[in-house]
Amino acid sequence: MKVGVLTGGGDCPGLNAVIRAVVRKGDQEYGCGFVGFKDGWRGAIEGRTVPLDIPAVRGILPRGGTILGSSRTNPFKTENGVRDIKENLAKYEVDALIAIGGEDTLGVAARLYEEYGIPCVGVPKTIDNDLSATDYTFGFDTAVGIATEAIDRLHTTAESHMRVLVVEVMGRHAGWIALHSGLAGGANVILIPEQRFDIDEVCAWVTSRFRASYAPIVVVAEGAMPKDGEMVLKDGTLDSFGHVRLSGVGEWLAKEIEARTGKEARTTVLGHVQRGGTPSAFDRWLATRFGLHAIEAVRDRDFGKMVALKGTDIVRVPIAEATSKLKTVDPALYKEAGVFFG
Repeated sequence: MKVGVLTGGGDCPGLNAVIRAVVRKGDQEYGCGFVGFKDGWRGAIEGRTVPLDIPAVRGILPRGGTILGSSRTNPFKTENGVRDIKENLAKYEVDALIAIGGEDTLGVAARLYEEYGIPCVGVPKTIDNDLSATDYTFGFDTAVGIATEAIDRLHTTAESHMRVLVVEVMGRHAGWIALHSGLAGGANVILIPEQRFDIDEVCAWVTSRFRASYAPIVVVAEGAMPKDGEMVLKDGTLDSFGHVRLSGVGEWLAKEIEARTGKEARTTVLGHVQRGGTPSAFDRWLATRFGLHAIEAVRDRDFGKMVALKGTDIVRVPIAEATSKLKTVDPALYKEAGVFFG
């Protein structure tokens, strides 16, 4: 078989580990040939490819990002996008396509399989950890580690100046990064999209922390919203999947806290630093296993499926099921963290 591989959506550490595992096992054990499509679905539409073989994937395991490039291109919002994908798969004699991505990339793969019969296998990737049907996505552990290290560092400078430091982390509409890094980093307030926050309560927690002679750290997910207000956005532009550009709540929160408490407050927006750099050991392990099982699914011609982590097992689930809803933070998990607030 000849297998196409692409990486779509936001990049994250671990993508190269998947590519490496797919090619190594597919070549060595199944005799597959490979072609990589550049820049996600854009490359599949435009027919831009790179050869993928064992020499091409040597040494990429610890590298962040993706050797194939990525984009947020939506074939269903591109003129003749699906037609061009079908023509290019035929042109390069591709028998199956492995799509590595998050909700949007895999949503496209699900539609291509269900509506057009294009044989796709999905691999779940996102730092947000918001894909249902899998316990974890690779990229998440690395992002949490980066955010936790930043919080650790901010504690010392916050205490030196006795000021409030607000740390804004990614996660879109799911608070997994904020919850995990906030707990691990000893934050005094954690705000997530799943639970609207009361700004007066936040200020009370901040004031309580100062009374104990400590400087508070507030961790806020970019999609968190106040009870009496709307989501804070940098701008209202949409990408090809209809998503707004998030970020801005951290700066807004710091200004509100300073105005209401009289305490100096500063903001650190971690942004894309959470996506960059070398993947953690867990993400290398998980991404590698996902790649090994994805090429097995291709060999078995079990298309329309996504590989997923359940406990310590890698299983296959329908891509459509995995992308039908977001996996968000359970209120019980968030309640556990509340003992450390204030």
